[in-house]
Amino acid sequence: MSKRITVAIDGPAGAGKSTLARRIADKLGYLYIDTGAMYRAIGLWAVRANVALSDMHRLEQLANEARIEFVPGSGGVLLNGEDVTEAIRAPEIAEAASKVSMVPAVRRAMVAKQREIGERASVVMEGRDIGSVVFPDATVKIFLDARPEVRVERRAGESLLPPEIIARQISERDQRDRTRPESPLVQAPDAVYVDTTGLSVDDVEAALLKIIRDRTSNGKERTQ
Repeated sequence: MSKRITVAIDGPAGAGKSTLARRIADKLGYLYIDTGAMYRAIGLWAVRANVALSDMHRLEQLANEARIEFVPGSGGVLLNGEDVTEAIRAPEIAEAASKVSMVPAVRRAMVAKQREIGERASVVMEGRDIGSVVFPDATVKIFLDARPEVRVERRAGESLLPPEIIARQISERDQRDRTRPESPLVQAPDAVYVDTTGLSVDDVEAALLKIIRDRTSNGKERTQ
């Protein structure tokens, strides 16, 4: 049986984590895990169940009871058997997810589920605490970053909101992520720092694949 490989990609909002992690997973034939989608799923369930986002006890219950699955190859997300891939991308769910992710008990529940997934398959997992908390012994750790104005520009291209609002949201999100007591956003000491400012997606992909291949003999592209 071949050894399971864990590629941990962390970084702030707008650094390119989701796009790159999905492409890398596809190239290597690994399972792509968007940990942010897991918090969005809990946020969605909380909104649907009319659970107050300040009710930490009920949020913990939802997080423990949630069955979150990722569909290999498609990036699809299932919550308790329901395809919620599109539903979790609504702006109000993103805001709910941000608040839900601040609850320590919810983060602990999600970390446990993320580790379970990583025990079953080779994965490319992206988030904000993967290399530092979820998989401190990950095979490869990468920290993606970019200048704030570049991150805002990228998010503006995906949203109908004015750039100034997106800039404020990203600034607030960075502050919450870096200062929360449970699993803050930090670069793991042994993570490779990659600044994506001024680089194309193809350039970053090539750089990440080289990093992965330099660290594992299993980093070969999947043959079609």
